[in-house]
This record gives sequence, C-alpha cells and structure tokens, in this order.
Amino acid sequence: MRVMMLSWEYPPRIVGGISPHVYDLSKELVKRGIEVHVVTKATPQAPDEEIEPSGVHVHRVHLEHEPNDFMHEIQLLNQAIDKRVRRLLEDWREEGQPTIFHAHDWLSLDAARELKYEYQLPMVATVHAVEHGRHGGIFSDISKAIHEQEYWLTYEAWRVIVCSDFMKNEVHNLFQCPMDKIDVIYNGVDPGKFEFEWSEQDRLAQKAQIALPHEKIVVYVGRFVREKGIQVLLNSAHIILAQEPDAKFVIIGGGATKEHFEKFVRWAGLEDKVHFTGFMKNRALHQLYRVADVAVFPSLYEPFGIVALEAMAAGTPVVASDAGGLSEVVKHDLTGTRCYSNDAASLAWAVLRVLQDPSRSQNLVQNAKLRLKVEFDWGLLAEKTARVYDQVWAEFLGSYWADKTLWPVTPGASERAERLQVRDKAVTGGFVARPRPQTSIPMPIPRDLLPDEEMDELPDETADIKL
Repeated sequence: MRVMMLSWEYPPRIVGGISPHVYDLSKELVKRGIEVHVVTKATPQAPDEEIEPSGVHVHRVHLEHEPNDFMHEIQLLNQAIDKRVRRLLEDWREEGQPTIFHAHDWLSLDAARELKYEYQLPMVATVHAVEHGRHGGIFSDISKAIHEQEYWLTYEAWRVIVCSDFMKNEVHNLFQCPMDKIDVIYNGVDPGKFEFEWSEQDRLAQKAQIALPHEKIVVYVGRFVREKGIQVLLNSAHIILAQEPDAKFVIIGGGATKEHFEKFVRWAGLEDKVHFTGFMKNRALHQLYRVADVAVFPSLYEPFGIVALEAMAAGTPVVASDAGGLSEVVKHDLTGTRCYSNDAASLAWAVLRVLQDPSRSQNLVQNAKLRLKVEFDWGLLAEKTARVYDQVWAEFLGSYWADKTLWPVTPGASERAERLQVRDKAVTGGFVARPRPQTSIPMPIPRDLLPDEEMDELPDETADIKL
C-alpha cells in the first residue's frame, strides 16, 4: 500500500495542528509497512526532497509566483502539489501498487479532487476542524468559501476521518455526510517527549522564572482566539484567588488579542497574578507543564483538544470545559475535571477542586497516563487508519471505478492513460483552476519562521482559518 499525504503544512513548517498530526501518523504508518509520501509546501528550513529517518518520503513544492492573499496561496499550492504528485504517479503507474490519496482538511481539496478524477483512484479525507464551529456560524464571504470547500471535501472523499465523536456529528449535521461514511480516529501523543530526566533543583529553578516558591501555577496553553476561552479563565481568576490567594495564572501562547487580555488584567488589578509568557514550544513548554499544579483548557469550541493530552502526558492535572471533543479526551472524575463551557464560576469550581485536593488530583493523573497508552497511542491510531485504507482499496477494486482507473488493476488501463495524455500533464500540470472569492485575507506566518518573541504579532483572523 502506498499513501499520498497531501498537507499544506509539515515539520519544520508548523502553522497549526495539522503539521504534527501528519508527522506522527505518517511515521507510524511506515512501521506498518505502508509507503508514505507527504507532499507539502516548501520551507527554507528543509530540503525539497528527503526521506526522513522514519522512512517517510517528503516532497516540498514551491509556488509558481507570489500569491495575492491566503486563498490565492492555497490555490497556487494545490497547483504545485498536483504537478508533483502527477510526476510521482507516472513513475509508479505501471507497477500498479495500491495507491490512495489522503487529503488533510479543505486546504488540500483541489489537488486531491483533480487527481482522484484523472487517475480514478480513491481519496480519503481527514477533517481536523470546521469553519462553522470556529466562528459559531458563517458570517463572511471568506467563511462561506471555506465552508463550501469543507462540504466538497467530505463529498468527494471515499471515507472521512475525524478526531472525535463530536466532530463526526458536526460533519454529518453541517455537510449531510452519511454517518456510516465517517470514521472516528483520535489524535495521539508521544509521552516520551515529557519523560526526560529532571532534578528537583532544575524544577524549582524553572518555576522561579514565572512564580514565587509558594505559589500554585495554573497554566493555559493555546492560541489567543475567542473559541479557546482565555477570557473565561481570566474572568474566573478573582473567584479562584478568593479561596486560593497563592494561585498564579500563566498564559502561554501568542496572537494579536494578547494586548486586549493584558489591558483586562491591568484593569482587574491582576498584574501580579497573571503572567503572559508568549509562544513556547518543545522542551521549554514541556518543562512548564511539569511545574504546573493544574493545566486549564476552557475552550468554547474544540474538535479534540490535543493540548489536554500533552498535559496528561506531562503528569499535570487537567481541567477542561465540556466543549466538543474535550468531553471525550477528559473523562470527569476519571482522568481530569470538567466544567461547563463559557462559565467562569464553573471553571473556578473545577480549578479549586484540583488545587484543594492533591490526593484526588494525583489519582486522576495516574488514570490519565494509563488511558494515554490505551486510546491515544499513535501506533494504535495508525493501525486504525491503515484499516480504513484497506477497506477503501477493497471497495475500490469491487466498484465501477476500477473499470475506469488508469492504474493497471483492470484491462485497458494503459490505453486509458494514453488517451488522457497523463504523461504530458505530469510536465505541464493538469490542475483546473476554479473561481475563488475576491475577499482578501492575510497569509499566516509559519511558527518555524518566526522568533518566539514575534509570535504575539500573529493576527487572529489568520489563526482562525487553521485549526
């Protein structure tokens, strides 16, 4: 089996959550004997072509010219992906190895759709989030355009993968996608990233950078956008401090709205109790998780909540709202403490319950670590994904599509390929540009291209269209 992963981001280019998802899934699929080729956007920090130590083949493509805005960038990227995949397909076509396209979110739809119909090969799609959920509705031309692309992604896919039962219902209700066409496969986490050697002296030194020795750290990690609920956490601060005056709130992340939150903190007289760190990643972030007394994720909308998994892997007690997929990740009174979404009083109750009952909190931490191994292990999730591929390929071979495919699994494939001149299109490209909305939207800046201190300048409207 060969899988063509089409993703607009891939490490070291990281804009949102798709990049680490595709990275972790791909390397685990290779361990299961699947040949994985990731086709993604080029970045100055990585070669255009490489085979990673895991065995994943990565093909990074360049845009033909400078885009005018974000939607134009995605159109150009799909054109470049289309051309690169065609060259690969022509190198492989005569051998006939089972080959499937796997598109990640609407950002890869156009290329996947063109290739699907040209070569008559099946396409699988993963929907990571939806525009309607991020904004609580569709209120602009750009949101309407993205919403329509998401619909077509679910329509064109042979099967649709989502990260939670919540997202399964979202995709079904918003796009009328049949329930029996949707597979729920959770996101995963690698606990090994958090299991580094660290002395108590090192831990105390790390804590001293953000809090006094006697303070209890309440940490938030996430983007500075409305649906992540930072405003709910800040509104709950006075309630928490009334019973736990030694609490210290540490807010990790970046975005243009950071200035608004800082103004609120000053207005509320919380300057000495709230610390904004800016964007953090890798070891620095993992260390901060391990010095925190509780990690809080007060989202208003959340397809899954991988940050909650990271906190669990670090051994940090978790408080999360009951929004979306978080209810599936955090089991109340079993692996964490849940509260009502968009309810500051409920959030304060949950945080206080963790801070005031350390014994209960540690029991939840141990339960959470056990559940990570059972339900959120990337090896297990890759196995489930591989079963989806096997199902799709078997159904494809038994369908009328196999009679029209250019792949040599039925008689006449070579003649069909010659008639469609696919070898020529591998040079010139076969992408059919479709009309795009004229609404201008700024292009997001990948995190890997920014110094940490500049992460706070990322505009919210750009972050909203990612994940």
